Amino acid sequence: MKKIFLVLTILVTTVFGSTQLDEAYAKEFAFLKAQKEMLTKRVKELKSSNAQKLEAAKGDIEKLQQKVLSRETQSEHLSDTLFHAQQNLETMNDDTSLLEAVISQGTSSLKEYGIELKLQKEDYPATLKDMFVKSLKLRDELSSLKVENGSFYLQDGSTVTGKIVKIGNIATYGVSDKTSGILVPAGDHKLKIFTNVNAKMIAQALADGAKPEDLQIFIYENNNKEVANGEEKTLLDVINSAGIIGWVIVVLGLVGVAFLVLRVVYLQSSTGAKTLPQETLASLLSSGVEKTLEVLKPKKGAAARVLKATVRNLDRDREHVEDIISEAIIHESSRLDKLSSTILVIAAVAPLLGLLGTVTGMIATFDIITEFGTGDPKLLSGGISIALVTTELGLIVAIPLLLGGNLLNSWAESIKDSMEHSALHIVNEYNKRK
Repeated sequence: MKKIFLVLTILVTTVFGSTQLDEAYAKEFAFLKAQKEMLTKRVKELKSSNAQKLEAAKGDIEKLQQKVLSRETQSEHLSDTLFHAQQNLETMNDDTSLLEAVISQGTSSLKEYGIELKLQKEDYPATLKDMFVKSLKLRDELSSLKVENGSFYLQDGSTVTGKIVKIGNIATYGVSDKTSGILVPAGDHKLKIFTNVNAKMIAQALADGAKPEDLQIFIYENNNKEVANGEEKTLLDVINSAGIIGWVIVVLGLVGVAFLVLRVVYLQSSTGAKTLPQETLASLLSSGVEKTLEVLKPKKGAAARVLKATVRNLDRDREHVEDIISEAIIHESSRLDKLSSTILVIAAVAPLLGLLGTVTGMIATFDIITEFGTGDPKLLSGGISIALVTTELGLIVAIPLLLGGNLLNSWAESIKDSMEHSALHIVNEYNKRK
């Protein structure tokens, strides 16, 4: 029963509930449709409003972009202006430094002549103008001929007073009762007579205001440093300037010359009379071997000794006689070639010693440069003298010894050929008469 009642209850509820539910759905559908229409309208309004705002925003963006481009262009222009301004500032600084350097150099140059120049940093053109005006005035003074009273040194070191004729600031003449002539710096702003040039007439003419046609002049840079009088060097001075190596080369050269003279004397004595072969042949054909040997016995020299050996062995076989002649000539060759190799060795060693002197002198020069620098050329003269004079002495010794040695060798060879020819000629003529 309870089950039947429950089923009936459910059926009644379902029937009546379905009707209410439909009504509720209809109401809700109408509400939602109205909401949809309202929302659709709202969406359209928002799209239209957003489109307008978007267009306005695009316009604002374009305006901002134009402003940004304008600011960038202005910034670039300002950067270029700043860069040019920096360049102009650097150029002005460089120009200022250059002007200060020129003015400083001009001030120091003019100060040597007692001219003071003040630097006005606020007005550089005025300072430059003042400097150039004073420089031009000084140029006119230095390029003029001035005659003034003063004193100068003589050659013996004594001091005399007289007229000093100055040609600008580069040359000076002195005129006094004792002597006149060209003056050169003696150091410490003093002047002295130059011994190498005699210009008394020129100095006197300039002092009197005349203009000589010929002008002997000694130009100097300044009168602070002394100008040494030129001295002629003797042969011993030149050799001494080359040092020990120079004397070694000279001694070798003297020895080589002595050997050349000795060899010339020996070769001259070895040659003998030019008619000796003809005299020997004539005596041999007319008087025989014994008489010819007696004729040759007092004769001296290599040619006479070879002819003696030839005549003494004429009766032997031809081949044996030729061997004897060759042996005699070889024996004499050692004598004829005596001192030849020694002379050529000296000729070869002399330039090598000169080269050694050159290297030694350059080493000494660089040692002086390392210690004292290159300020004073006189300090370098010793090493340079060794370097150059030794080479000169080596060549002076080598050239004549080499030339003379080779000439004497040729002479010795001609003597050997002559002896061989004379001996063979005698053998041939003697064999024909047998």
